[in-house]
Amino acid sequence: MPKRVIAISREVGAEGNRIGALVAERLGYRYVDEEIITTAAEKQGVDPAEIADAERRKSLIFRVLEGIGEGGMVTATPGGATWIPDDTSEIMRSNDFRSMIREAISETAARGDVVIVAHGASFALAGRDDLLRVLVTAPHEARVRRVAEERGTDEHAAAKELKRSDESRADFLKRFYGVEHEQPSHYDLVVNTEVLGPDGAAGVVVDAAKA
Repeated sequence: MPKRVIAISREVGAEGNRIGALVAERLGYRYVDEEIITTAAEKQGVDPAEIADAERRKSLIFRVLEGIGEGGMVTATPGGATWIPDDTSEIMRSNDFRSMIREAISETAARGDVVIVAHGASFALAGRDDLLRVLVTAPHEARVRRVAEERGTDEHAAAKELKRSDESRADFLKRFYGVEHEQPSHYDLVVNTEVLGPDGAAGVVVDAAKA
């Protein structure tokens, strides 16, 4: 049966976002990425940027869930330590951000005809009959070159960025979905973009969705 929900997981430098947009365009589906964050935030009256930062940088969300802080919290951020005052920390402690993200993903998928990129949607939605789970990847060297070109930096800096990103992604999957080691078998389709490129990879995904 045709798949009405496409969940795309991607590594930085593999061009998963671009592929997701192409797939959505060709299938006539909605494309959803940051909307997941916005939806979750609106439900709880939290600044969307706050949740996005926490999800990607292992800062606020994990410190909150671990219950750090008495009468306020200290959270680690790329720029150093940030103090979250009493009133804010109390709001944060009252909400399970993992549930917020999962609920937003489920509600988005329930409407059907959608391509959801990132946020662990492949794991959050596992078990749906109308779901196609896709991993977009590429060899490390290819990803480094792409990131260096996109950022206008050298490959050494790009490699460091990839290392941080990959570690953060692995930590996110472990904390949110209990995934100790991501495996190809977690997905219905794994696409290597080194040779195919975004256009070719999108075609493969579209064909799989229609099968």
